[in-house]
Amino acid sequence: MRSIAQMAMFAALVAVLGQLPAIPLAGGVPITLQTLGVILAGAVLGPWRGAGAIVLLHVLVAAGLPLLAHGSGGLGAFAGPSAGFALGWIPGAFLVGLITQASWPLRLWRTITGAVLGGIVVVYACGLPVMAFQMGLDLQQAALINLAFLPGDLVKAGIAVALTHSLARAYPAPFTHARRRRQ
Repeated sequence: MRSIAQMAMFAALVAVLGQLPAIPLAGGVPITLQTLGVILAGAVLGPWRGAGAIVLLHVLVAAGLPLLAHGSGGLGAFAGPSAGFALGWIPGAFLVGLITQASWPLRLWRTITGAVLGGIVVVYACGLPVMAFQMGLDLQQAALINLAFLPGDLVKAGIAVALTHSLARAYPAPFTHARRRRQ
């Protein structure tokens, strides 16, 4: 039951981060803080629960709740240029959790690696092809447009790493499943 509550809490966190004012960029893919929540979900909850939190968010969005940037919701939210990025949050959160929680205590280098690989590389790998297709661009053009997002995503990854380590020191309970696996 506690796992379900934790997943719901992180789904809500990502939803709230989507309601903060987004910075619109060319092509209809806004800069939001939601990636920060995705990285935190994976890092704090681990791979399965972190990805589960994002799946829960997607189910709620598909049901019509306006939980993504600019209050978008419904199945149409998964049809635009940013759809691949949002769908990439699921494997992204999983990989963040897999790398970050591979050892206890948390290691800074693992958390940084997980945040960058899962929260940026995987999300971009899922998002860029969809963005290119939706905008009628080739993959290289889409990647060049997406470079505008990289500095902000690196900052969000850094914030998520700092928050993860602060949470692990202050409230280690969500992280204990990694410790149990190693014993």
